[in-house]
Amino acid sequence: MKKIVSTFMLSLSTALFLTACGGNANNENGNQDNASAEDGIYVTASFSVLADMIEHVLGDRGTVDYIVPIGEEPHEYEPVPNDFRNVNDADVFYVNGLGLEEWLERVVDNASDTEVVSLSDGVEAIPLVGEDEADPHAWLSPKNAPYYVENIVEDLIERDPEGEEEYRANAEAFLAEIEELDAWIEEQVDNIDEAHRTIVISENAFKYFGEDYGFATEGIWEINSHEEGTSGQINRVIDILREEGIPAVFVETTVDKRYMETVSENSDVEIAGEVYTDAVGTEGSGAETYIEMMRHNAETFVDGLTTE
Repeated sequence: MKKIVSTFMLSLSTALFLTACGGNANNENGNQDNASAEDGIYVTASFSVLADMIEHVLGDRGTVDYIVPIGEEPHEYEPVPNDFRNVNDADVFYVNGLGLEEWLERVVDNASDTEVVSLSDGVEAIPLVGEDEADPHAWLSPKNAPYYVENIVEDLIERDPEGEEEYRANAEAFLAEIEELDAWIEEQVDNIDEAHRTIVISENAFKYFGEDYGFATEGIWEINSHEEGTSGQINRVIDILREEGIPAVFVETTVDKRYMETVSENSDVEIAGEVYTDAVGTEGSGAETYIEMMRHNAETFVDGLTTE
């Protein structure tokens, strides 16, 4: 962690220098770093899933950028100078909270005037197995998404009261989509035999989803910042698969697949597909939005765990 913070502080110093000199390069996500006043509110989010939620509410009244590139995970992402410049130029920096970006929040808090706002406020946190800290992956259950949307709406209205009607209308439309998704997932899950309702992936990230839709969940490790993939962790999962007769395991788009491939090979349980956890999908994936990624995840779980 000390190495990560030191790297960020070096990037931070560079970014401050570039900002002072009027630097205005494009970031990795293709968005211009410095939004002009005529563009409305300029929001930076920590990662792409939050950015999509924000865009649904913000609509045409501003611009949304995010820090962690698609394909990478936010737990220990090492920022580059452009990242800090984007945060420093933003009207607000939206994060998930629940400890996910804790070290990044702390550094930004000490080095920028941009307000950091947590979007998971109100969620009933589930602890990591065997630990006191919360599992941060609350967004992976659509039943929690309304907390995120409400926090976005209320904060945007505070910053832009003239946009209240538009923000509330956008949020209402988005919440209707989320409610439809939730009902659809409930219906799809009914196709899985209760004995097979266990989600096994590398990072045990679907606890909220599991609690809300009736799944047990297992992972090789609890959270990616604790990633180890030791032989003991791998063997534990193999034993669970054999003992419980779980028909499939899954891999995440932002996690090294070799650990789960080892589990699959040694348990004779197939990898039934990829799921999205810490990022939406790339262009053309069919999972470029929050709604699409969660629909994809549910379909993948149902297809993999349903047996004739």
